[in-house]
Amino acid sequence: MVHLKMGLQRSSGIVRQLSVVVVSAIAVSLGSCASNAPATNSASPQLQVVTTFIPITDFTKAVAGDRAQVTQLLPTNVSPHDFQAKPEDAQKLAKAGVLIENGLGMEVFLDELVKNAGNSNLEIIDSSKGVQTISTEAIQGHDPGSGEKPDKAGHEEFNPHIWLDPKRAIRQVENIRDGLIAADPSGKEIYTANAAAYMQRLRKLDEETTKMLQPFAGKTFVVFHDFAPYFAQSYNLKANFLVDVPEDNPSPDDVKRVMNTVKVTNLKTLLAEPRSGEDAFAALAKDLKVRVSTFDPMETGRPGALQPEYYIITMQQNVKTLVTAFTGH
Repeated sequence: MVHLKMGLQRSSGIVRQLSVVVVSAIAVSLGSCASNAPATNSASPQLQVVTTFIPITDFTKAVAGDRAQVTQLLPTNVSPHDFQAKPEDAQKLAKAGVLIENGLGMEVFLDELVKNAGNSNLEIIDSSKGVQTISTEAIQGHDPGSGEKPDKAGHEEFNPHIWLDPKRAIRQVENIRDGLIAADPSGKEIYTANAAAYMQRLRKLDEETTKMLQPFAGKTFVVFHDFAPYFAQSYNLKANFLVDVPEDNPSPDDVKRVMNTVKVTNLKTLLAEPRSGEDAFAALAKDLKVRVSTFDPMETGRPGALQPEYYIITMQQNVKTLVTAFTGH
C-alpha cells in the first residue's frame, strides 16, 4: 500500500508539472500570435477623409495608405462639371474629419454642400494651394483666328485642370500630405513616407513624358474641352479645344476654328474623352480625313479608377495616344 501511495503521489506531481509546461507553452504561443497580428487601436479610430473626384482620390490614397479611410464624394461615372449634390452627400461630409478638393473652382458645388453638412470640425484641404496657375483669360482671350478660344463670360479666374501636369500633381500631393499631417499629427511618419514614394513615381512619369514628347515641341493638339493647358505648357506644346465647359455643343465658329487648326498643323488625330466628344469629333474627322482617339482627363472613370496606380497608367496611355496623334502611327 505504501508503494502504491507513493506511486500515485509521484504521478500526480508529474501531471502537475506537465500542466504547468503546457499552459506556459500555450501562453507563449498566444503571445507570439499577438505579436504577429496587425496592430489595432480601438481608442484611435481611422481618420475619415472625403475626396471629390478621381485624381484627388488617387493622390490621397497614395499618401494615406491604410492610415485613413478615404471615400470619394462623386460617383466615378459623374464629372465634377455635371455633379448634382444630394442630401446623402452632405451626410458624408457631416461624418468626415477631412475634405480634400482640387480647388480653383473645379468643385463649384462644394460651398453649399459644406454649409449643409453643418460640420464645424471639418478640415478642408485645397490641393491647388501654391500651384502655378494659368488664367482663363490667357486661354480664351485671343483672336479666334489665331486658333485659340474666344473669351466667354461666367468662368472661374483660373483653369482648374492642374492634375494633368505631373509636375503640378507633385505639388498637390505635397499639399495633401501636409493637410493630413495637420489633421492627424501622429500619422506624420506614414504620410511623409507614402507621399515621398508616390512623388518619386510622379517625377519618373514626368521624365518619361518629357522624353517622349520632346520631338514634338511647339506642335498643337486638339481635345474636346479645355482641360489641357497645363499639360501642354509643361511639355512645350499647344492645346486647342472644341467646346468650353459647361457648354457641350460647338458653335459654327468653334467648328471652323478647329478645322483651321487641323489643316494648318497637319494634325492626324482629334482627341475625344471617354464619355464625351466622340460624336462631335466623328463628323469633323470625316470631313478632315483624320482619326479620332481618346485623351482621358480622369474626370470620370471605372470603379477601379480609385487607386493610386490608375493615375500613372492613364497618363502613360494619354502620352502614347498623343504621340500617335502627332505621327499618325
